[in-house]
Amino acid sequence: QVQLVESGGGLVQAGGSLRLSCAASGHTFSIYFMGWFRQAPGKEREFVAGMRWNGASTRYADSVKGRFTISRDSANNTLYLQLNSLQPEDTAVYFCAVDLGRSSGYDYWGQGTQVTVSS
Repeated sequence: QVQLVESGGGLVQAGGSLRLSCAASGHTFSIYFMGWFRQAPGKEREFVAGMRWNGASTRYADSVKGRFTISRDSANNTLYLQLNSLQPEDTAVYFCAVDLGRSSGYDYWGQGTQVTVSS
């Protein structure tokens, strides 16, 4: 199993920045891909960004390209999401998730961290 703990959320004004962290523990050697998702009130959860755990590739949702950057510290099993130029529509609970590469979607999820952007 893999355990995930997110941190770094908070309240920020429009145009501001935050950095989210996702600390992974457990069977981290089995991680194939990690992603960030978000869910705003009344909306479905949506993909934000993701990367191969070996750093080979990254993907972003069109809505965050050029503003958000995903990275990882493999030595410390931590995934990051740098959020810049935040807008009120970025307000959501942000989750990290692990895909073990078994073609069954994401296998483990964190509890989420709240990001609130005021106008």
